[in-house]
Amino acid sequence: MRFRRRETLHERLLREGGLDQAPVEWEPKHAGLPLLGGVPALDSAGITGLHRAREWDATAAVEAPELRGDEVEFVVLPDGSVLVDEEAGDAPLAPLADALEEQLRPPYRARGVRRRGDVWAIAAKRIEVVELRPDVDGDELELVSRGGERSLTVDGARSFGSVPQLEEPASRRGADYVIHASRLDGKLWEVRVTPL
Repeated sequence: MRFRRRETLHERLLREGGLDQAPVEWEPKHAGLPLLGGVPALDSAGITGLHRAREWDATAAVEAPELRGDEVEFVVLPDGSVLVDEEAGDAPLAPLADALEEQLRPPYRARGVRRRGDVWAIAAKRIEVVELRPDVDGDELELVSRGGERSLTVDGARSFGSVPQLEEPASRRGADYVIHASRLDGKLWEVRVTPL
Protein backbone atom coordinates (compact mmCIF):
# COMPACT_ATOMS: atom_id res chain seq x y z
CA MET A 1 0.00 0.00 0.00
CA ARG A 2 1.33 3.39 -0.96
CA PHE A 3 0.67 6.51 0.98
CA ARG A 4 0.83 9.89 -0.57
CA ARG A 5 1.86 12.81 1.52
CA ARG A 6 -0.99 15.16 1.89
CA GLU A 7 -0.54 18.43 0.00
CA THR A 8 -0.81 21.57 2.10
CA LEU A 9 -3.06 24.42 1.04
CA HIS A 10 0.02 26.49 0.33
CA GLU A 11 1.49 23.85 -1.96
CA ARG A 12 -1.85 23.28 -3.74
CA LEU A 13 -2.30 26.98 -4.47
CA LEU A 14 1.27 27.22 -5.81
CA ARG A 15 0.71 24.14 -8.02
CA GLU A 16 -2.61 25.36 -9.35
CA GLY A 17 -1.15 28.79 -10.06
CA GLY A 18 1.79 27.26 -11.93
CA LEU A 19 4.26 28.64 -9.42
CA ASP A 20 5.57 25.35 -8.03
CA GLN A 21 8.40 25.02 -10.54
CA ALA A 22 12.08 25.14 -9.59
CA PRO A 23 13.31 28.61 -8.68
CA VAL A 24 15.09 30.52 -11.42
CA GLU A 25 18.71 31.44 -10.72
CA TRP A 26 19.32 35.14 -11.17
CA GLU A 27 22.17 37.52 -10.63
CA PRO A 28 21.06 40.50 -8.53
CA LYS A 29 21.88 43.93 -9.81
CA HIS A 30 23.38 45.76 -6.87
CA ALA A 31 22.88 49.24 -8.37
CA GLY A 32 25.86 50.57 -6.49
CA LEU A 33 24.92 49.04 -3.14
CA PRO A 34 27.88 48.52 -0.81
CA LEU A 35 28.91 44.88 -0.64
CA LEU A 36 29.92 43.02 2.51
CA GLY A 37 31.48 39.68 1.69
CA GLY A 38 29.88 39.70 -1.78
CA VAL A 39 26.38 40.31 -0.37
CA PRO A 40 24.61 43.68 -0.68
CA ALA A 41 24.76 45.54 2.62
CA LEU A 42 21.03 46.01 2.98
CA ASP A 43 21.44 47.07 6.59
CA SER A 44 23.28 50.20 5.46
CA ALA A 45 21.79 53.56 6.31
CA GLY A 46 19.61 55.00 3.59
CA ILE A 47 18.85 51.64 1.96
CA THR A 48 16.36 50.14 4.42
CA GLY A 49 15.40 53.29 6.27
CA LEU A 50 17.86 52.79 9.12
CA HIS A 51 19.20 56.00 10.53
CA ARG A 52 22.78 56.93 9.77
CA ALA A 53 25.04 56.63 12.80
CA ARG A 54 25.33 60.01 14.47
CA GLU A 55 28.59 61.61 13.40
CA TRP A 56 28.35 64.90 15.29
CA ASP A 57 27.35 65.76 18.86
CA ALA A 58 26.43 69.37 18.05
CA THR A 59 25.69 71.39 14.91
CA ALA A 60 24.84 75.02 14.26
CA ALA A 61 24.65 77.69 11.58
CA VAL A 62 26.22 81.01 12.46
CA GLU A 63 27.27 84.27 10.85
CA ALA A 64 31.02 84.91 11.00
CA PRO A 65 31.79 87.90 8.73
CA GLU A 66 35.44 88.19 9.79
CA LEU A 67 36.32 84.57 9.08
CA ARG A 68 38.21 84.04 5.80
CA GLY A 69 38.44 80.92 3.66
CA ASP A 70 35.84 78.24 3.11
CA GLU A 71 36.71 75.64 5.77
CA VAL A 72 38.17 75.63 9.25
CA GLU A 73 39.01 72.94 11.79
CA PHE A 74 39.83 73.49 15.44
CA VAL A 75 39.90 71.80 18.84
CA VAL A 76 38.56 73.34 22.04
CA LEU A 77 40.44 72.05 25.08
CA PRO A 78 38.92 71.35 28.52
CA ASP A 79 40.01 74.80 29.79
CA GLY A 80 38.26 76.51 26.85
CA SER A 81 41.41 77.42 24.92
CA VAL A 82 41.27 76.88 21.16
CA LEU A 83 43.82 75.05 19.01
CA VAL A 84 43.50 76.12 15.38
CA ASP A 85 44.75 74.37 12.27
CA GLU A 86 47.84 76.22 11.01
CA GLU A 87 46.11 77.07 7.73
CA ALA A 88 43.41 79.06 9.54
CA GLY A 89 46.01 81.31 11.20
CA ASP A 90 44.62 83.85 13.66
CA ALA A 91 41.03 83.51 12.45
CA PRO A 92 38.38 84.88 14.85
CA LEU A 93 36.62 81.62 15.77
CA ALA A 94 34.63 82.97 18.73
CA PRO A 95 31.27 83.06 16.89
CA LEU A 96 31.66 79.41 15.86
CA ALA A 97 32.79 78.19 19.28
CA ASP A 98 30.07 80.20 21.05
CA ALA A 99 27.35 78.65 18.89
CA LEU A 100 28.61 75.14 19.68
CA GLU A 101 29.03 75.67 23.40
CA GLU A 102 25.29 76.30 23.76
CA GLN A 103 24.96 72.55 23.04
CA LEU A 104 28.32 71.00 23.95
CA ARG A 105 30.92 71.46 26.66
CA PRO A 106 34.65 71.22 25.85
CA PRO A 107 36.71 69.32 24.93
CA TYR A 108 35.59 68.81 21.36
CA ARG A 109 36.85 68.80 17.77
CA ALA A 110 34.97 71.09 15.36
CA ARG A 111 34.74 71.62 11.64
CA GLY A 112 33.20 74.62 9.92
CA VAL A 113 32.25 75.08 6.27
CA ARG A 114 31.15 78.31 4.62
CA ARG A 115 27.66 77.88 3.18
CA ARG A 116 26.87 81.25 1.61
CA GLY A 117 28.15 84.73 2.25
CA ASP A 118 29.04 85.04 5.92
CA VAL A 119 26.97 82.02 7.03
CA TRP A 120 28.92 79.00 8.28
CA ALA A 121 27.73 75.48 9.12
CA ILE A 122 29.65 74.22 12.13
CA ALA A 123 29.68 70.74 13.67
CA ALA A 124 31.53 69.30 16.66
CA LYS A 125 32.24 65.92 18.23
CA ARG A 126 33.25 65.27 21.82
CA ILE A 127 36.80 64.09 22.35
CA GLU A 128 38.76 62.79 25.30
CA VAL A 129 41.93 64.67 26.19
CA VAL A 130 44.68 63.40 28.51
CA GLU A 131 47.92 64.95 29.68
CA LEU A 132 50.97 62.71 29.21
CA ARG A 133 54.51 63.08 30.49
CA PRO A 134 56.49 65.73 28.61
CA ASP A 135 59.15 63.16 27.63
CA VAL A 136 56.71 61.01 25.57
CA ASP A 137 58.09 60.85 22.02
CA GLY A 138 56.17 60.94 18.77
CA ASP A 139 52.87 62.39 17.62
CA GLU A 140 50.80 59.19 17.22
CA LEU A 141 50.61 56.41 19.81
CA GLU A 142 48.75 53.11 19.70
CA LEU A 143 48.49 50.88 22.74
CA VAL A 144 46.93 47.42 22.39
CA SER A 145 46.02 45.34 25.44
CA ARG A 146 44.72 41.83 24.81
CA GLY A 147 44.76 38.89 27.19
CA GLY A 148 47.14 40.63 29.58
CA GLU A 149 49.68 41.34 26.81
CA ARG A 150 50.42 44.97 25.89
CA SER A 151 52.16 46.43 22.86
CA LEU A 152 52.96 50.08 22.23
CA THR A 153 53.52 51.68 18.82
CA VAL A 154 54.96 55.20 18.46
CA ASP A 155 54.57 56.86 15.05
CA GLY A 156 54.08 53.42 13.46
CA ALA A 157 57.19 51.81 15.02
CA ARG A 158 57.04 49.25 17.84
CA SER A 159 58.28 50.70 21.11
CA PHE A 160 59.26 49.24 24.46
CA GLY A 161 58.05 50.67 27.73
CA SER A 162 54.70 51.95 28.82
CA VAL A 163 52.70 55.14 29.19
CA PRO A 164 50.64 54.71 32.40
CA GLN A 165 48.57 57.88 31.83
CA LEU A 166 47.51 56.41 28.48
CA GLU A 167 46.42 53.11 30.03
CA GLU A 168 44.19 54.69 32.69
CA PRO A 169 41.32 55.93 30.45
CA ALA A 170 41.24 52.62 28.58
CA SER A 171 41.33 50.33 31.63
CA ARG A 172 37.99 51.78 32.84
CA ARG A 173 36.38 50.13 29.80
CA GLY A 174 37.79 46.66 30.31
CA ALA A 175 41.00 44.65 30.11
CA ASP A 176 41.15 44.29 26.31
CA TYR A 177 41.30 47.46 24.23
CA VAL A 178 43.06 49.50 21.57
CA ILE A 179 43.80 53.11 22.40
CA HIS A 180 44.94 55.65 19.80
CA ALA A 181 46.46 58.92 20.95
CA SER A 182 47.28 61.95 18.77
CA ARG A 183 49.32 64.83 20.13
CA LEU A 184 47.31 68.04 20.18
CA ASP A 185 49.85 70.38 21.71
CA GLY A 186 52.79 69.77 24.04
CA LYS A 187 51.62 67.39 26.78
CA LEU A 188 47.98 67.26 25.63
CA TRP A 189 46.79 64.28 23.60
CA GLU A 190 43.46 63.33 22.05
CA VAL A 191 42.62 59.69 22.83
CA ARG A 192 40.17 57.26 21.23
CA VAL A 193 39.52 53.95 23.01
CA THR A 194 38.09 50.89 21.25
CA PRO A 195 37.19 47.94 23.51
CA LEU A 196 38.03 44.52 22.06
